[in-house]
Amino acid sequence: MPMKKRIETAIDQALARARRDTVPGKLARALDHAVKPGGARIRPTISLSVAMACGDDSPELASAAAAAIELIHCASLVHDDMPCFDDAATRRGKASVHRAFGEPVALLAGDSLIVLAFDILGQAARTDPARAGLLVSEMARYTGMPHGICAGQGWEAEEVIDLSTYHRAKTGALFTAATRMGAVAAGQDAEPWTELGARIGEAFQVADDLLDALQPEEVTGKPAGQDALHNRPSAVRELGVGGAIKRLNDILSGAISSIPACPGEAMLAEMVRATAVRLTPAHSTAAE
Repeated sequence: MPMKKRIETAIDQALARARRDTVPGKLARALDHAVKPGGARIRPTISLSVAMACGDDSPELASAAAAAIELIHCASLVHDDMPCFDDAATRRGKASVHRAFGEPVALLAGDSLIVLAFDILGQAARTDPARAGLLVSEMARYTGMPHGICAGQGWEAEEVIDLSTYHRAKTGALFTAATRMGAVAAGQDAEPWTELGARIGEAFQVADDLLDALQPEEVTGKPAGQDALHNRPSAVRELGVGGAIKRLNDILSGAISSIPACPGEAMLAEMVRATAVRLTPAHSTAAE
């Protein structure tokens, strides 16, 4: 099965689990609105690419891991768009969930997607309980505190922020989860895959900072200028546009060399090169 179809099938199966009984219709529609249609599915693509590079000997588990990562990502976007954070009116070129369904339903939709992500990992445990247990732990580590996306959002409330730490948690966490979980799903040690995910994640955050500063909503599919409006830390604010672009190139230049030895090393190197093309120049590429 092609990778894109494999990802979408796993996501559709997860959403079907959320509707497997009599459910509140508005909340069910909000889940679909938050997840479908998706962006480029970069994080699950990275996760499956790593699993395939490592042999992909448990495809059901690897697909579940990829879908779980995307559901957590979509949940973070729902919460990030809410009035208590960015108060964004649009996401991916359509109304944000809280604008389409109201704040209470948006909050519940984000929460439900997080729970659903862990649910599908639990369901996949019948394939390999030991690996599934490790995947749950990895997902929790990079979702909550102290290293996950919740911590990344929390840093925005602090007066003093280290930009690298903020970026590692805010955006880098799910990319690191993607590479590590892809390896675990294929029965490999997660640790050697940490650097690759962290590098890709930091590159995406710097690129997103550039997009926010330089591109209009018509290009990005979400409100522009949010970092400056909310006085948030960003690579552009700290380094300037030229410095941020240089930082992006520096990050990407070391990503390929960080790929661990594996049967699919050449394929992963090509994936990173494609990512570099997608992000450089960052100010001409839409964020996902």
